[in-house]
Amino acid sequence: MQIQLIRHGKTMGNLEKRYIGRTDEPLCSEGIAELKTVKPIKPMPEYIIVSPMKRCIQTANICYPNQPMTLENDFCETDFGDFENQNYQQLQHHPAYQAFLDSGGNMPFPNGESRQQVTTRVCRGFVKWITYSFKQDYQTIAMVIHGGTIMTILEAYAQSPRHNFYHWQVKNAEGYLLSVTPSQWEQYQTVTVQKNLLLVEGE
Repeated sequence: MQIQLIRHGKTMGNLEKRYIGRTDEPLCSEGIAELKTVKPIKPMPEYIIVSPMKRCIQTANICYPNQPMTLENDFCETDFGDFENQNYQQLQHHPAYQAFLDSGGNMPFPNGESRQQVTTRVCRGFVKWITYSFKQDYQTIAMVIHGGTIMTILEAYAQSPRHNFYHWQVKNAEGYLLSVTPSQWEQYQTVTVQKNLLLVEGE
């Protein structure tokens, strides 16, 4: 089975380099225009799982027109707590933000989620849909989700060599093509990263 793992298109918060987690903002005009240049994705997935946030739903509707989708709450972006909707310039003198940077990005977000909380829910969702897709004998599925969600999935499940969370960063409208066999999943619970996906030419 192949898995198209795609990060949503650009939002205004992305352009302004803000921490956009649970802020449910839509795609910006630039993000919509870029996605409308995407050539038809082949093969068209038989099943599409999408974060319930506007930016992911819009991206899925543009990239996979007229295809049914299922929303998965476990695939929401991280709750950034006190850092939500702010950028480096606004946060640079905040003691909690400095402590977060000093930790290498591993501390929990103040009044938000910890890495472990995010990992627990994202992995729960991923296992649920991989298991379901094998039962349905799907050959290709897609997940239209968030950068942090993609990074969490690949840190947990990408086959060796293993890489840490930040290795798997992707830009908007980018992602990865994965593959997994039933025996690989049953024995090792890993996926194979086949290649990067670049939806927008020149990205």
